[in-house]
Amino acid sequence: MEQYIEFIGNHPILSLIWLGLVMAIILGWFKAKFSAIKHINPQQLTLLVNRENGAVVDIRALKEFNAGHIAGSVHLSAEKAKEKEFSAVEKLKSAPIIVVCNTGMTASSVADNLNKAGYEQVYILSGGIGAWQNAGLPMTSGR
Repeated sequence: MEQYIEFIGNHPILSLIWLGLVMAIILGWFKAKFSAIKHINPQQLTLLVNRENGAVVDIRALKEFNAGHIAGSVHLSAEKAKEKEFSAVEKLKSAPIIVVCNTGMTASSVADNLNKAGYEQVYILSGGIGAWQNAGLPMTSGR
């Protein structure tokens, strides 16, 4: 314990940075834990689609979507999603919606917009389409 006190006394800036990082980690964990939007893996996605009639919403560029996407997924351009134009998925308000992008990073803002627009069950595929491919799951091409 003495060493911690000595370190804090000798390195106040490093101690504040360390404290800030710990607080950011804790805040991020609480935010993820209590968020209405859940992150799921590819296996959970297949369960949602097969058992609860979930809908996959792919927000990648149309060219990438046509090159390969999860079977049955609906394309929604990221631009329309950011403008809160959800006409492509309007009839899916009560169904589970899984938002998919390349890596799982862009999907967060779109999922947040969907949630704010009244969609009841919004999920994000962790790792995006890359996680789906790495799991060896099938993809289809074309529209």
